[in-house]
Amino acid sequence: MRWKFLAIFVAAILFTASTMILVVLFLTSGRDPGIIPRNAHPPEPEDIGESSNLPDWPGGQHGSTGLPLTRDVLVNGISVKVKYCHTCMLYRPPRCSHCSICNNCVERFDHHCPWVGQCIGKRNYRFFFMFVSSTTILCLYVFAFSWVNLRRIMDMHECKIGRALLKSPISGLLILYTFIAVWFVGGLTSFHLYLISTNQTTYENFRYRYDRKTNPYNLGVGQNFIDVLFSRIPSSKNNFRAKVKEDSATFTSSLSMGRVLSPPKMSMDLEMGMKRQAVDAEDLEDLHSQIGSAMGLERCGTEPPHIVGRKGCSEISSDIEAFAEEFATERGFSERKKIERHTNDDS
Repeated sequence: MRWKFLAIFVAAILFTASTMILVVLFLTSGRDPGIIPRNAHPPEPEDIGESSNLPDWPGGQHGSTGLPLTRDVLVNGISVKVKYCHTCMLYRPPRCSHCSICNNCVERFDHHCPWVGQCIGKRNYRFFFMFVSSTTILCLYVFAFSWVNLRRIMDMHECKIGRALLKSPISGLLILYTFIAVWFVGGLTSFHLYLISTNQTTYENFRYRYDRKTNPYNLGVGQNFIDVLFSRIPSSKNNFRAKVKEDSATFTSSLSMGRVLSPPKMSMDLEMGMKRQAVDAEDLEDLHSQIGSAMGLERCGTEPPHIVGRKGCSEISSDIEAFAEEFATERGFSERKKIERHTNDDS
């Protein structure tokens, strides 16, 4: 009877833990991590409190006074540089970074997690940590009670572990699986415990290395845990259900450009076609004149001075006649194809 109650207790805990893990996983992957909305136009120097005599930079718009690539911001009395994002056209807040996969600026950017398919930032970091830590605890729990089950089988049947594994192979598989998995999720949990205790992000730990300089966000171990895990989650700055507003000016300009550019293209094609036909006619007439002159020379037995010593009159006339026939044949074939295409279009 005691083992039955223990089995029910274990099953209840497993079900609760699995449900909790799934819930925090959905909250991690489906929640806005803290995306900062993009600007439709870059900020003006006057809007950011800069003087109007700033030097131009390559990202300046329409040759106007550009914006500096970085700005200095005070965080807890320490100067921190923030960068200008060319994609979102804004100055990133402190601890914000642009994710190259999501193509968004995310507040308190930690990393992009491929396992949940989402950025980990200010609004979903605690749920990510809960997912990783609860998965570690569940692995340890299953690992321990799988050994308890094997020990119970050994005591009940008075056998060794090999026979106990034959009687309960599921326990052996769970022991192997959780032993491998706990190294990954357990190591990740330990690393993020260190990050929380020092109030760092994964991006900051690999990029800035605060162990070599002062971390302006470190408030002490206790206050860091409160700030990261128990502080109020800010509301989202995006309305993902809102309809997309089209830029009417850009749309109108693109349409007007299309209307203006289309007729010249057609007229250019027509003009080129007419010129090509005129050139073909001129070439054909020139060939006919050359044939006539060559035949006349052949009759009189003389040669033009510019072809003396190259070929005889008969050879020249035969070559020119062959070339003229080929040229006329190709031109007649192309004209016939045009007439057939025009007839098919009319029908």
